[in-house]
Amino acid sequence: MPASYTKKGAGALPALKDSPAVPIAPKTVVAEPPRDCPLCPRLVEYRGENQRQNPNWFNGAAPSFGDPGARLLVAGLAPGRTGANRTGRPFTGDGAGVILYETLLRTGFATGRYEARPDDTLQLVDCMITNAVRCAPPGNKPLPAEEATCRPFLTARLAALPRLKVIVTLGDVSRRNVLKAMGLSGSAAPPGHGVEAALGGYVILNSYHCSRLNTNTGRLTPAMFEAIFRRAREIIES
Repeated sequence: MPASYTKKGAGALPALKDSPAVPIAPKTVVAEPPRDCPLCPRLVEYRGENQRQNPNWFNGAAPSFGDPGARLLVAGLAPGRTGANRTGRPFTGDGAGVILYETLLRTGFATGRYEARPDDTLQLVDCMITNAVRCAPPGNKPLPAEEATCRPFLTARLAALPRLKVIVTLGDVSRRNVLKAMGLSGSAAPPGHGVEAALGGYVILNSYHCSRLNTNTGRLTPAMFEAIFRRAREIIES
């Protein structure tokens, strides 16, 4: 399927006359699964293990967080066991959340103060954060079948954001899941940090995942990550 690609900083992308339609989720699918979602047996079992070991944790399908009128959606892969699975808010309580929320604050997509807990003063502005898989997987690695089972919720999440213009995908698996949620092939847009693709009425903007592994090794620097969101701002305001 024809598409336009560009690297970060190369300017606005042209509109695609032949790009596929914005995804429309079936009316029976809601954007957020129930906290005790029963659809993936392995994830349900793991959730139960965490509940028995840590009954005060959230231990459920972590809902999306942010502005329902958002023009920017940040898509991760799945909740971390001691992050969103513990706190109930995406990227809250784990190392990845520190750089993510600090970057959103610096680029005007958030206000308040991030304190790694869901009752802090942090609020997202024109931005929402979601995950392709809503329940924490063992080893932070969901199975392909689990990604597919949870995908209708991602499709519904996209459809429920009427002003959405830019989707920042955190990591290659997130990129593929977003594309599939749009009804496209996972290879419909190329990988690579800073690569942009205009598809389905959105601009898909790839980033390396903001994991501690990537930031500690220098694969993703704070400057590289901030540039992604400044580029998102440029596209949104163009």
